[in-house]
Amino acid sequence: MSRLPLATLPTFAEAARSENLRATAERLHLTHSAVSQQMRQLEQQLGFALFERRGRSLALNAAGAALQRAAEAALALLEEGVREAALAAEGKVQTLRITVLPSFAQRWLLPRMARWRERHPGIALDIHASQAIVDLQREGFHAAVRAGSGPWRGLEAEPLAASRFVAVAAPGRAARVRFGDHAALAAEPLLGHADKWARFLALAGGKLLGKTVAEFNDAGLLLQAAEQDLGIALASELLAADALQAGRLRRLSPLTLADAEPEPYWFVYPPQHAGLPARVALGQWLHEEMAMSRAMLAQSGL
Repeated sequence: MSRLPLATLPTFAEAARSENLRATAERLHLTHSAVSQQMRQLEQQLGFALFERRGRSLALNAAGAALQRAAEAALALLEEGVREAALAAEGKVQTLRITVLPSFAQRWLLPRMARWRERHPGIALDIHASQAIVDLQREGFHAAVRAGSGPWRGLEAEPLAASRFVAVAAPGRAARVRFGDHAALAAEPLLGHADKWARFLALAGGKLLGKTVAEFNDAGLLLQAAEQDLGIALASELLAADALQAGRLRRLSPLTLADAEPEPYWFVYPPQHAGLPARVALGQWLHEEMAMSRAMLAQSGL
């Protein structure tokens, strides 16, 4: 196939959005004939039509819709590259927009931000903490950390860590419950989802005696409740690691529960940002920090 006439892509992308050549001309400050000529040139170069023309009306066909998706992604990447180049030329900080779960931001990411700044002083993170799964491309995010088994349609995805759950409590409560005494543990106020506690206690040959005293839709709140001695939490080992290391929480059992449906953390990003240097740097750093967290858990026996 002949080389794609790149100069026509911005005009094509606008025409594809509006499906109106006159509106495209006005928006791009071109003449109507110039826009028509560019679209004819693009179709001639490609060797196939991109629009269906019926009188004065214009509509994308299947080929045009496919090229529109690719063109908009390519133009967005070029715009991002120009912004980064301008910032680099001026010696300014780059900003990487990411979206993460609030619990992940609070319990794992923020305690490590000093190391990120030391490692990459020229890359600022604009962190959006939300439980909602947003459209990364539409909302202008470069990457996200998500929990779940995927698949993440239209995104590149790298597994970061698996979810395992451990029983933890504040030091005072832990002193009253002998480590590994699951019968005594089950008699305490339990925090978290009852189904997970039932599966956890079944590993020790026991059962849940009643309902849990509180459930949370956010793992960070669950851990905070345990630290305030509201009960024993069945919490993510990864998110609890720092509190365990610092002594704010203690484990009450050697058992760990893997979720019935594996829920690893994933680093996901739009394909057009795969080669973005700042995005690559964040991905490498996340993998390194995850490895350090796993090593800390293994070495300390937490």
